[in-house]
Amino acid sequence: MITLTLVLLICVALAFDFLNGLHDAANSIATIVSTRVLPARWAVFWAAFFNFIAFTVFGLHVAKTVGSGIIDVNIVTDRVIFAALIGAISWNIITWWRGIPSSSSHALVGGLIGAGLSAAGLSAIVWHGVSLTVAGIIASPSMGFFLALLLMLVVSWVCLKLTPFGADKIFRRLQFVSASLYSLGHGGNDAQKTMGIIAVLLYAHGLGGGGEFKVPFWVVITCQTAMAAGTLFGGWRIVHTMGSKITKLSPMQGFCAETGGAITLFLATHIGVPVSTTHTITGAIVGVGAARRVSAVRWGVARSIVFAWIVTMPAAALIASASYFVAGLWMK
Repeated sequence: MITLTLVLLICVALAFDFLNGLHDAANSIATIVSTRVLPARWAVFWAAFFNFIAFTVFGLHVAKTVGSGIIDVNIVTDRVIFAALIGAISWNIITWWRGIPSSSSHALVGGLIGAGLSAAGLSAIVWHGVSLTVAGIIASPSMGFFLALLLMLVVSWVCLKLTPFGADKIFRRLQFVSASLYSLGHGGNDAQKTMGIIAVLLYAHGLGGGGEFKVPFWVVITCQTAMAAGTLFGGWRIVHTMGSKITKLSPMQGFCAETGGAITLFLATHIGVPVSTTHTITGAIVGVGAARRVSAVRWGVARSIVFAWIVTMPAAALIASASYFVAGLWMK
């Protein structure tokens, strides 16, 4: 049944998706901007385009994990989804304002967990899906780190006879490819999380289609559009942190970081794990910096980012839990 509350919640979910694009634009464009391959104003258009077309490449495995694999679909109500979204959006705004590259994905998962626990206790949690997500917190930056480090070593060996100017010229061109792939992976993994939220809302209202959990095409295209629109607004505070504060990047390093991160995202999206694009690219940037020398990485900045990763899910869960009880004043 379509209600005004349902429509408003879908709008809130799309606002989260827009904010996700705004918050995580840095993941796609920080390296290509910091290496000055593309001016920032053009880089966001480049990233937004590939964010949008991601639905033509990937399936909807991540959307199904978020929609039905974090909390039991049978306990989902408008109040639960409202609280989860408020938890995720609030944490995103706090970290965006502070320029901290935290995870929009894990803020949303934390919000779902906090709202689900408040609504039905431990029985609300689908532990298999939560375990996959927690594993992704560790696996995605680690995989991004090692792939980028390996690529950096291989590429450095292959280009051993090139002059610095020649290598710079080649990798400035190749960064267009690597940035495109990373933006594609970002759009494929991140936009699907909001798709899952809207799909489970429709399911709770009996609009799932034959009583089955599925994601309608209009939800897919709307979420991809919202994320692409958010990306157009940049998120410059976090671009500065990702692109220059962790380590200084060359076009070769930018290419290796983006390619290592893209491979990680493609794999995670294929198997349906909602990983953090922020974690992934940060791990990759640290990897290429460490390949040059360990001291090239500003480990103090990296530690503060890791701390934000650790507190994101519990912080979003606490905000969502408080929002659930406040929402009880006017929502069932």
